[in-house]
Amino acid sequence: MIESLLYVLYAILFVSSICSIVFSVKSRRSRDPRVRGMSQAKMNISMGFMLIVLSLIQMFMFSGSTVRVIVGALFMVLGAFNLFAGFRNYGLISRQRAD
Repeated sequence: MIESLLYVLYAILFVSSICSIVFSVKSRRSRDPRVRGMSQAKMNISMGFMLIVLSLIQMFMFSGSTVRVIVGALFMVLGAFNLFAGFRNYGLISRQRAD
C-alpha cells in the first residue's frame, strides 16, 4: 500500500517538476507581460505541488527523526505559500482586461 502511494507521489513529483521547468522557460522567453505573469503563476502552482509532494515523500519514506520532520515541515510551508501565491496571481492576472 505504501509502495504504491510512493509511486504515485513520485509520478506527481516528476510531472510537477517538468511543468515547473516548462512554465519557467515560457515566462522567461515571453515578451507579453500578461503571458509572462500567467506563466509565472502556473510555475508557482507547480512548484508548490512539487514541494508539498516532496515533503510527503520524505515523511512516508523515512523514519521520523527531528531533522527530517523540520525539513519536511519547511518544505510543506514553502509549498503552501507557493500554491497560495500562484493561485492568487493567476486569479489577478486572468481578471485583467487585455488592452
